[in-house]
Amino acid sequence: MPVTRKVRRDHTEVSCCLKYVIFGSNVIFWLIGLLVLAIGFWAWSEKDTFSNLSRLANVALDPAFLLILVGLMTFVIGFTGCVGALRENSCLLAAYAIFLAIILLLEMTAGILGFIFKDWIKAQATGGFQAFIVHYREDPDQQNLIDWIQEDWLQCCGIEGPKDWDKNNYFNCSSREVGSREACGVPFSCCKPKPNEIIKNKQCGYDVRKPGYFDGTAIFERGCLHAAEDWLDRNLITVAVVATTTCFSQILGICFAQNLRADIFAQKAKWH
Repeated sequence: MPVTRKVRRDHTEVSCCLKYVIFGSNVIFWLIGLLVLAIGFWAWSEKDTFSNLSRLANVALDPAFLLILVGLMTFVIGFTGCVGALRENSCLLAAYAIFLAIILLLEMTAGILGFIFKDWIKAQATGGFQAFIVHYREDPDQQNLIDWIQEDWLQCCGIEGPKDWDKNNYFNCSSREVGSREACGVPFSCCKPKPNEIIKNKQCGYDVRKPGYFDGTAIFERGCLHAAEDWLDRNLITVAVVATTTCFSQILGICFAQNLRADIFAQKAKWH
């Protein structure tokens, strides 16, 4: 009688190293996505957005919405990679590879279009920043974001300069007629830091755009658009390295997922 050789099902063709590298790295992304998602929903609930649907008109410029979007995307990708690797599920691993490929394609497309259509990108950035200025007092998240950009990141004021704050109803010079104390001024984030200053004076931007103001060096005169261009020129190598590293990591993740799927298929074929 011919001897039938039985294949033991406890023998695996799957690389444990590859499996747990994908699992471990995606656990981190899964948890980060969950945290960002929770912060985004918390920020939205604090602004009472769910009961005031009129605020959804500017949802694309809402930092809380962007946090929810990024958190959800990171959570889904981390989940598919983590569970797919741990359970050796080829469908989840395929979804994980597809998600990474789509994001990689979008990033490359955005980079190419950004290089080709620089003027259009600049116009869109100007329009977005202008919307931030107009709604500065209406959304605390947008207010904190523009304050961080002006004070901490770029050290600038307005789009082209401090005069752009005339687009805001509170800082418009004509608002003096309705009793706005901030009329013909700028936010405190436009003020230059003073030596040995521990607590910044929140009223330092009052009246600085009035004719004949005595201190013309109290605020940043450079617009944020030019400051962003200068920052990009100074940090072009760093930005390129980060972008390249991100793309390489995504390509590596796609290759790892595909290799693990190949191992899973080879294992199933041997078992059958």
